[in-house]
Amino acid sequence: WRSTKSSVHLSSEMDQVLEYVEEVSGLPPATLAMYGSGLAAIGLFVWKVLLVEPVPRIKVEVTELEASECLDTPIHDPSVKPPKGEIPCYDPGTMRSLGTMPAMTADQVRAKVDRAKEAQKVWAKSSFQQRRKLLKILQRYILDNQELICRVAARDSGKPMVDAAFGEVLVTCEKIKWILNNGEKYLKPETRQSGYMMMHKVARVEYKPVGVMGCIVPWNYPFHNVFNPLVANVFAGNAIVIKVSEYASWSTNLYGRIIAAALEAAGAPADLVQIVTGYGEAGNALVTSPNVSKVVFVGSTAVGRKVMEAAAANLTPVVLELGGKDPFIVCEDADLNQLLPFAMRGTFQSMGQNCTGAERFIVHEKMYDRFVEAAVKQVKQMRVGAALGGDFVDCGAICMPDHAVRLQALVDDALAKGAKALTGGALPPKGTVGQFYPPTVLVDVTPDMRLMKEEVFGPILPVVKVQSDEEAVAIANDCDFGLGSSVFSRSQARARRIGDQLEAGMTSLNDFAATYMSQALPFGGVKDSGFDRFAGVEGLRGCCHPKAVCEDRLPWLMKTNIPPLLQYPVSDAAFDFVAALCKLFYGFSVSDRLSALKTMAQCFLLPSSLRKSATKEKGS
Repeated sequence: WRSTKSSVHLSSEMDQVLEYVEEVSGLPPATLAMYGSGLAAIGLFVWKVLLVEPVPRIKVEVTELEASECLDTPIHDPSVKPPKGEIPCYDPGTMRSLGTMPAMTADQVRAKVDRAKEAQKVWAKSSFQQRRKLLKILQRYILDNQELICRVAARDSGKPMVDAAFGEVLVTCEKIKWILNNGEKYLKPETRQSGYMMMHKVARVEYKPVGVMGCIVPWNYPFHNVFNPLVANVFAGNAIVIKVSEYASWSTNLYGRIIAAALEAAGAPADLVQIVTGYGEAGNALVTSPNVSKVVFVGSTAVGRKVMEAAAANLTPVVLELGGKDPFIVCEDADLNQLLPFAMRGTFQSMGQNCTGAERFIVHEKMYDRFVEAAVKQVKQMRVGAALGGDFVDCGAICMPDHAVRLQALVDDALAKGAKALTGGALPPKGTVGQFYPPTVLVDVTPDMRLMKEEVFGPILPVVKVQSDEEAVAIANDCDFGLGSSVFSRSQARARRIGDQLEAGMTSLNDFAATYMSQALPFGGVKDSGFDRFAGVEGLRGCCHPKAVCEDRLPWLMKTNIPPLLQYPVSDAAFDFVAALCKLFYGFSVSDRLSALKTMAQCFLLPSSLRKSATKEKGS
């Protein structure tokens, strides 16, 4: 105790304090030292658990259109063609104008890509600590400004605020949190087995950022669709250029300012993240740019094929997520009270405009009537209307201007083939302000109807009756898509058995879309739903080139040299040596290995005997 005090040169005031503690406690110095060490350890633990690392708060300017709950701007007229070079923006729930965004030209897009490439050269040298700081700054702003973010997303896409809270903010925060906790671990060099014959070597995989990632994202979740690829790519060391949909461009005004402020606060290059607005010309310029290292496309199968074709010119790798037709299988023993809310959320979340929306309800005949009755009762209570500026609603607007007409065509086809609409099923009366379609429940649906084959992307719940698990699986797999799926049964083993047979990239058992909330899992599908993955370990590493590295384990002790008889010009015994080497390392028996050792010794000591033996065998 005394020596400790003198060794650290404590002040005279501290000496007095320590002497006072000894006197009052009556404890010997050694005991006090032991207690002091214990308290220090507890204090350190509490410090680590409770201390929240200071994260800078950024200030972002907010416009009146972004801050206001209600708008009094002019009503947008879809029949009026916009001026060249402009994208008309409006609230699909009220049709109130939000102004215009630039329809960027190919040259403008390529210029953005070039700036991103230069910024990435700097960012590639950044530390994981700096990358974590950037993500924490973004997360702090998101948590502090949830209502603003959701209001802007709701205004641009038509979804209710609670749906924006689920689909825009919650999943984005989960993604950031997962990367903060796990990203560095999965991007650090990973040791691999060096091989049986190369035990003296060290092998590893290094994950190098690809460079500039080009992303084309849809309109259904304007905030999450920007920040989802952004956080993964900047953490991996990439720059990113994001082309947003022409149907949800206005919100990127705010989101772009958030990104710019966060980059500045984190000390990152200002051009690291670029947002592109425009039509097909802009998307094509992004995909075909020679400075784009990889492309992620989220959208329709038809456009996905065009993206893949365009990317082939530069051999640019592509990740395709092309939508789905997710089955929702209900067994007769399922818990109806538990599954019904999932069925409602799976169908009507964001008016059914979800890549992994539940679009085919395959229900056992013994559960069918009860399920339909409960679903119809709940759907009839749902409130439809503009997401902002009025009473609270359950279902908002359809984002794309002509999509409601397409939904009606799918319903009409089903009705003509024998289906019945128990609620909804018809377009709103002419003169209705806003782009709406009523929540619809269809029964007596059969697999030959269009809405059982084509992606609906709308608030329609079609129910098919089946007699067995085998029939349910057959109907579920009789589809060109294979993105997500759900199975409900009180028997987990039964649900798992059914789920194992489904041709899908993701399956949730007794849940809906749970695989997306687990950001450790990859997101993607099979068949016409696309290929490759984003999210999870696979998606994060997909932002990188895997580089294989191999080196000597102990170079000061053992270096790799090519045996003399394999060096050019090779020995006549070279083949026999290699053949024996293979048998030595990969043979199945002791006699194989002993025979190999004998041959290898002959190769070095008596190579002529091998040649004579080979000549003799050839002659015989």
